[in-house]
Amino acid sequence: MSTGTRKEEKRLSNGKATQLRLDGGSIVNVFDNGTVQVQGKNPEPLQTLLTGDTGTPRYEPSVNSREVFVVYGHDEAAKTQLEAMLRRWGLEPLFLDQLPSGGQTIIEKLEAYTGKPQFAVILATPDDEGYRRGYSEEKKFRARQNVVLEMGMMLALLGRSRVAILIKDQENMERPSDIQGLIYFPYKQSLDEVKIQLAKEMNAQGLHIDLKKL
Repeated sequence: MSTGTRKEEKRLSNGKATQLRLDGGSIVNVFDNGTVQVQGKNPEPLQTLLTGDTGTPRYEPSVNSREVFVVYGHDEAAKTQLEAMLRRWGLEPLFLDQLPSGGQTIIEKLEAYTGKPQFAVILATPDDEGYRRGYSEEKKFRARQNVVLEMGMMLALLGRSRVAILIKDQENMERPSDIQGLIYFPYKQSLDEVKIQLAKEMNAQGLHIDLKKL
């Protein structure tokens, strides 16, 4: 596969999308409404992964796994809080950008973990600002576009029911996708505001978290 890690990121001149160039030669246009378009060298594997049916997972995760994928942007405080929370619950967070690459592409790294993680948590924090070209009065915060890209991968791999999106400051922030049926948990300052909802969602997927110890 020719997909790889992010090499360059820029806003398109039409003001409607961010373009990510990956070091494997793929070009990914992430539009503000969550739509993803893949171009460049051998786009089919990444296009299939990102635009497949998000209601049907690509594999059945191991029922004994305690591993959870985590996708995050620039909010290190939120990332640290989420990591500590998951570890207290007896889970092992897997940060996509920290997984050993060994020369592998993003897709290949994910495939190496296929069948292991049961769940993914997306931290959608207000890291960027954006608006339609010529409409600066519509400016809103949005998640980093690499977060939107990796969220699409998680949805395709695990299905909608196994992906939770924790969205900060929802009133002033665009949702990272207009896909219907996604699990959103809005919070204002601390992830403690949504820990019960998140734990219940994980319990529903077989992760067995003791709600009395939250």
